[in-house]
Amino acid sequence: MSGIAFDHVGLSVADLDRQSRFYVQAFGFVETHRAEIPEADVRIALLTSPGGAAVEFTERARSAPQHFADPMEGAGIQGYFHWALTVDDLGAVISEAVAQGARVVTQPAAARRPGIRFAYVADPEGNLVELIQHTSP
Repeated sequence: MSGIAFDHVGLSVADLDRQSRFYVQAFGFVETHRAEIPEADVRIALLTSPGGAAVEFTERARSAPQHFADPMEGAGIQGYFHWALTVDDLGAVISEAVAQGARVVTQPAAARRPGIRFAYVADPEGNLVELIQHTSP
């Protein structure tokens, strides 16, 4: 099947403005669209990274939080539990993310896939983000 490409990942968030600000400051995303659906008490923001990764945040009043302490706990619940971003400098991106309010979940380590180092951080609302740096093959 051809003609299929990844567009974005969607996250339900408690605070749209805080989450948008974090992804702009920590990862260099740019807000490209914002909308409101007043009858559903929903606000939406679409953010895109310079490399083309996109995330859609949806804030709905009285939404319930879901948190995973680490990737293994997340893997114990079926459904989406993290998303991954490819970065050029793993250490620098982790430092900036932490400075903007992220929490380091796993320290940088070699992945089981050759040529990759990775780490997990939790954004200010606890969503897991895997950061992947490609090293020499």
